[in-house]
Amino acid sequence: MNRWLFTAEVKTLPPLLRYLSVDELGVRAAALVDRRPRDARLRQVGTSRAGLPLLLLSVGHGSRQALIVAGPHANEPVGGATALRLAERALADPRLCDGADVTWNLLLCLDPDGARRNEGWLSGPYTLGHYFRHFFRPGFLEQPEWLPDGAASAALPETRALLALQDELRPFFQCSLHGVDVGGGFVELTRDLPGLAPRLAHIAGRLGIPLELGPYDTLYWPSLGPAVYRIPPPRRGDLAAAITEAAVESTWFHPHPYGTVTAVVEAPMWGVAAVGDSSAPADTDGALRAVSRTLRRDTALLKALLARIRPSLGTAPDADRLLAPVDDYLLVCPGLADSWDPDTGPDTDADGGARPLPPLDTARLTALRISGRRIALRTAGLLRQLVTAAGQDPSGATADLDRLIDEWCADYHDGHGARWIPVARQVEYHARVVLAAFDLARHREPGAPPDASPLGTPPRRAEVPFE
Repeated sequence: MNRWLFTAEVKTLPPLLRYLSVDELGVRAAALVDRRPRDARLRQVGTSRAGLPLLLLSVGHGSRQALIVAGPHANEPVGGATALRLAERALADPRLCDGADVTWNLLLCLDPDGARRNEGWLSGPYTLGHYFRHFFRPGFLEQPEWLPDGAASAALPETRALLALQDELRPFFQCSLHGVDVGGGFVELTRDLPGLAPRLAHIAGRLGIPLELGPYDTLYWPSLGPAVYRIPPPRRGDLAAAITEAAVESTWFHPHPYGTVTAVVEAPMWGVAAVGDSSAPADTDGALRAVSRTLRRDTALLKALLARIRPSLGTAPDADRLLAPVDDYLLVCPGLADSWDPDTGPDTDADGGARPLPPLDTARLTALRISGRRIALRTAGLLRQLVTAAGQDPSGATADLDRLIDEWCADYHDGHGARWIPVARQVEYHARVVLAAFDLARHREPGAPPDASPLGTPPRRAEVPFE
C-alpha cells in the first residue's frame, strides 16, 4: 500500500472544525491558486439555476484527467472540504500529479443552490435534531447527477455543465463525493477496482469509521468485497421506482465510453457500529415486520400533519421547493414498507417478476431500520420548515413535529448508538479512500478498450441510489 495515503504531508490546510459553505470553498480555492499559480487554476464551468458559479479547481499539468465532483447532494457538505484537501495533497506530492502524468480537476460544489439551503446547520451545533430541522435536499427531479430522460434531455444547468466537463476531460477516473447522515462508509463502482476493499477496511480501521456491509442503497447490488459494491444496469419503472432505486441514467455512467472508472465514495456523519455486524439476527421476519410497521405508522402521522399544514401555506416563499421532496418521500413509503414486510410478499422488478430480499444479516437489518427512520425524519424536518416559511401555524403542527423529531432522533442516538464523527475525520477518511481508488484506477490495464469491463458488458445506464 502506498505510504502517501497515510502521511501527514499537508501543513498548509488549517484544522477543519466545521463544514465549509459554498462561499468559503470558493475563497479557499482562490487562495490556493494565489499561492501556487503555476500549478493550480480556478475557472467557472457553469452557472446554477440561482445564478451561482460552478467552480472547477485544477491542479497539475498531466495528460491524464481525474475528475472529482463534490456536493452532488445538497445536504452532504463534506465533499467540498475533501476536494480542497485532495488539491493540497496533489500539490504537496509530485507522485500524484506530474509523477503520475495526471491533472486533478475538482468541481467544488455541483448543487450550490441546495447547499446554500443547508447553511442553517453547517456550523453546528452538530446534533441530530439541529441537522434534521434544517435539512434540505431538492426533489428527485432537481438532483443534478440524475438523468431521468437521458443526457440529451438534461434539464438542469448544473447537470449540463457536468456533462460538458466530462466530455471535455474524458477522465480515466471520476469520483463522486457523497455523505451518509447516519450509518457507515462504503463505495460504489461502475467498474471493479480489485484490491479496493482491503484498502478501504484499513483506512476505516485507522480512522474509526464504521463500514456498511449492507447499505440500503445497494440492497440488490453485487458486492465486490466488504463495503464495496458494483452499480448494475437500471431497471425501468415508475417514479417511485426511480426514486428508491433511481433506475435512470446518471452522470456516473456518462463518461463510461471513455473508459472512465467512477467511484462513489460515501462518508458518514454519525456512525453506527451495527452497520458492520455480519452476525445472524435472532428473528429476521419479526425484525422486518417491526420495521415495516414503524414506517407505515410514521407515514400516516406525517401525511396527517401535511394535511394540517397545507391550508396555511398560501404564498409561503419556496413552498414548492420544500413540498417536492416531501411528496417524493411520502410517495415511496408505502411501497417500501410492503417490500420489506414478509407478510405482503416480495418486491417486484420492472418486468413484474418477484424480487425477494437478499439474505439479511444484522448489518442489513440495521440499514433498513436506519433508512425507514431517515425518510421520516427528513420529511418531518421539511414540514417544520414549511410551517416556518408560512409564518403561521393555526393547527399547532410545530409542537407535534418537534416532538416527533426529538423522539426519532433519540431512537438514532439511543437505539442505534449513532455517534458524531468530527468533520476533520470525515474529510480525512473521504480523501484517503479517494486516493486509494485513484491509485488503483491509474494502474488499470492501459491497453483495455474504452468499453472493457471486468464484469462483462458495461451498462449504458446507471442505477443510482436513494440514500
